[in-house]
Amino acid sequence: MSPSINTRRYDLDWLRVGAFALLIFYHIGMYYVTWGWHVKSQYAGDFLEPVMLLINPWRLSLLFFISGVAVRFAVDKTFWVRFAGQRFLRLFIPLVFGMAVIVPPQTYFELLSQGSIEPGYGTFYAAYFNFADYFGIFVPTYNHLWYVLYVLIYTMIVAPLAPLLRVVLDGRMGELLGRILKGPWLFLIPALPFIVYRFTIDIAFPETHDIRGDWGAHIRYFTIFFFGYIIAKNAELWKRVSEVRRMGVVFVGLAAIVLSLLWANWEWVIQFPTLTAVARSLRVLYMWGVIITLLALGQHTLNRPSRALTYLTEAVFPYYILHQTLIILIGYPLTQISLPVLIEIA
Repeated sequence: MSPSINTRRYDLDWLRVGAFALLIFYHIGMYYVTWGWHVKSQYAGDFLEPVMLLINPWRLSLLFFISGVAVRFAVDKTFWVRFAGQRFLRLFIPLVFGMAVIVPPQTYFELLSQGSIEPGYGTFYAAYFNFADYFGIFVPTYNHLWYVLYVLIYTMIVAPLAPLLRVVLDGRMGELLGRILKGPWLFLIPALPFIVYRFTIDIAFPETHDIRGDWGAHIRYFTIFFFGYIIAKNAELWKRVSEVRRMGVVFVGLAAIVLSLLWANWEWVIQFPTLTAVARSLRVLYMWGVIITLLALGQHTLNRPSRALTYLTEAVFPYYILHQTLIILIGYPLTQISLPVLIEIA
């Protein structure tokens, strides 16, 4: 049974909460893996990396997709100019406050751990608003709040187009998408643009989260954001999504196994250009497959209200704003005192 296009989508609320929660635990994981991050534990190693490699392709794309869905539902409730003004304030104020208050400790402890600055937060903070390169980091910075900035930009792009898009998406175009995107095609056709991006724009502009030239990420994340906007109120498409949940579980499971084997032998894989291209294409298909599968499973298991969801729906954004700074504030001194690894992780 397809969900109503006019009722609250509790399954999407749960997925949004889950995606942010996963992001928080992912960043805790970044403290313990060998990949570059702001500060590192003395116990950093590769034990978490296979799991994080399977999470990485889809975790942020899911957030941008759900953000696109949320924008469509919200903009339809009022005049687009009013919506744009409200949404601008709702995102811009936390962004500015975060850059001024929440994020600076991250940069301070990162530079301190590198030996680039001397201890003394007051001295560091006095130089934080120079709008210049500060020991290799442009300050002030937004660090993990880049997601807020990018969603703000994409929302401002879509909002003026809302009246036109409503006519297009609620008419024959929406019906056509519902007829075309079904069964295996639902996993393949929407993934094709991202496969093209992977071998073109992503190579020319690797993802940096620096708004000044992050064109590869902008094109990719805006596309997934717009996909969410497109599907938000298309009851036929949601029905098609619901129908592929078993297919999705099988595909995602098999793709995860194959990708894990390929990544575990990557030095051998990259000796063969065709195999490398296949692996990179499969990663894209896996990304989209996970999103579709989670949306399908969510419709069947999560589309119901709860007191916990009511709280978490409001709380998860502040949790997101705070989480990375707290990880770094707690993690940096912990790794200095050499606690046993299990106690440090706890």
